[in-house]
Amino acid sequence: MSNKVDPNFIRELKHFGLKDANKCYNCGTCTAVCNLATAETPFPRKLVRYVQLGQKDKIKNSPEPWLCYYCGDCSTRCPRGADPGETMMALRRYLTSLYDWTGFARKFYTSEKFEILAVSAVGAFVGLGMIIWGFFAPNPNWKYPALNSIWPAQQVEIADLVMAAILSFLLLSNLYRCVRTVLGDYWSKIPLRLYKDEIKFLLTNFLTQKELGKCTDRKQWLVHLSIMTGYSTIFLMVVLFIAGPVPMLIHADWWHFQRDYIPGHEYSLLHPIRLLGYYATFAIMYGTTYAIIGRLRKSKAPYKNTHPTDWTFLILLQLTTMTGIFVHFAALLGWVLATYAIYVIHMMVAIPMLVLEVPFAKWAHLAYRPVVLFLMKVKSRYAAEYESAGQPVLEAKPAV
Repeated sequence: MSNKVDPNFIRELKHFGLKDANKCYNCGTCTAVCNLATAETPFPRKLVRYVQLGQKDKIKNSPEPWLCYYCGDCSTRCPRGADPGETMMALRRYLTSLYDWTGFARKFYTSEKFEILAVSAVGAFVGLGMIIWGFFAPNPNWKYPALNSIWPAQQVEIADLVMAAILSFLLLSNLYRCVRTVLGDYWSKIPLRLYKDEIKFLLTNFLTQKELGKCTDRKQWLVHLSIMTGYSTIFLMVVLFIAGPVPMLIHADWWHFQRDYIPGHEYSLLHPIRLLGYYATFAIMYGTTYAIIGRLRKSKAPYKNTHPTDWTFLILLQLTTMTGIFVHFAALLGWVLATYAIYVIHMMVAIPMLVLEVPFAKWAHLAYRPVVLFLMKVKSRYAAEYESAGQPVLEAKPAV
């Protein structure tokens, strides 16, 4: 592995939110108090030292930044106030920018002006497109809120699938670069069966984020899980239920997520679509509100230093949820024009969050972290099998 020193690296990381790494004198308290650190992965101490020494290549190939959930114990207990938890967070942003082959993530993380411009530009493009689309609608309904009369669900579904395909390509291609970087030479050596054997581990960590539950502050795990499951629920409802496979398999307009609010044909309070919507709304509002209040009050270590992209993520997610609530209630009250207007605003917030956050920023972390945990599990299995067979274990080298 390369041991080249980059004296400018620590200054570069400041653009990604690095604060006080130079205060660290490598006492190891942070690693000692971390419930997730092990003898094989002694973070944050090792990574903070790499930062101080400008070991850019070693950090690039280190899985440890993704093993940290930033519960804040290390920062709270640090005798020097070096905030190692924030250093780990800055490294995750930096690594995200390295995995992204488009270069967009780096600009998004290092320039607040670019971030605001990108969100505003995508939002304006979506709003203009929705207005033009609605203006040429053949039979708009003004008697009761009928979203499908202006933006037909089938056409919205096609647009959703196209967007999902583009975002999936960007995210998966970046994820591929993450896998190649973390595995190094192991990429071509580990047999496929080991990956297959650990798929359950991958899914469990993605769906439950259970490693965060091992941290001292279990409230952070609840907040994290609420935001993740709430948004995932909404995402699946949009992809599957607007006009997609589920309504076609279960013949009934009653399974459409985007539907016309015909008087007397509202969903019952116990309808699955409504229950899922209520859960997603509560989960997202609970998680984002807790995080926003925590950042405003700087109530604990993870909230004392907030990068601009953290605010963007929380604000866009909460605005998406709130405008969705407003659309629902305006429609139930029969306010036709208000329903259509708020729906356009809702899309102007929701789509920029998807387009910018999923492949390039905060939502991408939800893919990188469980995948890296999965890769570490597979590498451990591979090493154990070779050791038990008396064969030499590979020294991991960076991918070319």
